[in-house]
Amino acid sequence: MCLIIKLMFLKTLSMTKLGEYLARKSVNRAAISRKTKIHTTRLNELSNKESARLTAEELYLIALAIEVNPGELLEYVCGDLKLEA
Repeated sequence: MCLIIKLMFLKTLSMTKLGEYLARKSVNRAAISRKTKIHTTRLNELSNKESARLTAEELYLIALAIEVNPGELLEYVCGDLKLEA
């Protein structure tokens, strides 16, 4: 049991903010893919690779597919960005 929790924690560490959000909402990526026409490979990349860049169109479609306000998803994914002083 402890090993399973440890593995889940390590997997969470490698997730992007979008990946964390989708995991927290317990959404099915295959269902998102069907609704949005964003391939599951791309969803996995957006969820796991920090170098993957989420487009505004992808964010909007994903938000509609999981029935959340696109602004809420944007705030979660990009809320840590700050302007230079």
